[in-house]
Amino acid sequence: MFQIKRICCIGAGYVGGPTCSVIAEMCPEITVTVVDVNESRIKAWNSDTLPIYEPGLKEVVESCRGRNLFFSTDIDSAIREADLVFISVLSNPEFLAEGTAVRDLKEPDRVLIGGDETAEGQRAIRALCAVYEHWVPKARIITTNTWSSELSKLAANAFLAQRISSINSISALCEATGADVEEVAKAIGMDQRIGSKFLKASVGFGGSCFQKDVLNLVYLCEALNLPEVASYWQQVIDMNEYQRRRFACRIIDCLFNTVTGKKIALLGFSFKKDTGDTRESSSIYISKYLMDEGAKLFIYDPKVLKEQIIHDLSQPSISEDNPERVSELVTVTSDPYEACQSAHALVICTEWDMFKELDYEKIYKKMLKPAFIFDGRRVLDHLHPHLQNIGFQIETIGKKVTTARIPYTPAAVIPRISATEPPPKKAKV
Repeated sequence: MFQIKRICCIGAGYVGGPTCSVIAEMCPEITVTVVDVNESRIKAWNSDTLPIYEPGLKEVVESCRGRNLFFSTDIDSAIREADLVFISVLSNPEFLAEGTAVRDLKEPDRVLIGGDETAEGQRAIRALCAVYEHWVPKARIITTNTWSSELSKLAANAFLAQRISSINSISALCEATGADVEEVAKAIGMDQRIGSKFLKASVGFGGSCFQKDVLNLVYLCEALNLPEVASYWQQVIDMNEYQRRRFACRIIDCLFNTVTGKKIALLGFSFKKDTGDTRESSSIYISKYLMDEGAKLFIYDPKVLKEQIIHDLSQPSISEDNPERVSELVTVTSDPYEACQSAHALVICTEWDMFKELDYEKIYKKMLKPAFIFDGRRVLDHLHPHLQNIGFQIETIGKKVTTARIPYTPAAVIPRISATEPPPKKAKV
């Protein structure tokens, strides 16, 4: 059987970098070269400060880099010398979760390899299987035709996104009835036919894969004249957008129906904890809706750079073609306490563990009163009695915490956003 000695991976991003770094670590006899046209990204991979944050990744890279792991912009040479080129030879979809990518690569539920049903295609499949067999049991390596492999990837992410949208839809019902979505999720999750994974209600899913893959599924269905199927999966995206808009409307409603000129501390900007990735982060959309109403945002995230936050919020679809408003309304801080000082409200958009450990008595003393906490990730559930004793008004996803809100006279101005209006349709990917 043909043996692979040199691998070339095109793309040094969130997938290519970690995947090939782990392959290099687990297969020391194989030379792995990761190439990219982005010179600054390649420089970062060759430096002490990697371009992405992922627990355990730095140690893996440093153990292999310069030995059998290389990062380069010389794409032509890497392709010429390679026995296998990731992306262009086989369908080998990844099932990584950011924040646990290294563990997912070293201990995968399955490895999926798709290829042509020709002699050459089958030979290529066997060669790639041999690479993974260095550390993955054969029983966990699945081989299929190319279409099955690609659709398996789309369907897996669509099913996960569907579960999140499903529990988020129930969270709205819980808030209206007095139920607690965490208790509901626990009850249904104990049914072995359903299971407990991905039943965490929140401000919505983000990241590069879920929305992209669901929309790809929608596009395929429309192109293949399956409109009912396309409509079904589009609703997963629509519910996610509704949840974000609904949360922003709740903030505005609680702050006496206006946030114009009010300082709001937004804690967390990455789409989930343990990553610096902001792609399709719910924080971006919550920020947009609040900026649309004239709120002054003070944003803190332990891993996302200021430049990235400003870049994300300056995109035309977020800034309403007015990037100048970002400089007027947004301040990025390096200290969560600074973000909360003199704020009307504190909004948690990412479930970073550090937010559970903040000194909320110190924060309360420096906030304007009444002081509100909007917990979009349910990270402070265990602290609710303590926070209420301090004096906070608490609002969270899928549960009524504050039994009686402070009375107010609604303003004449109606907020620009509405939780009930349909979200704008996005162009299919």
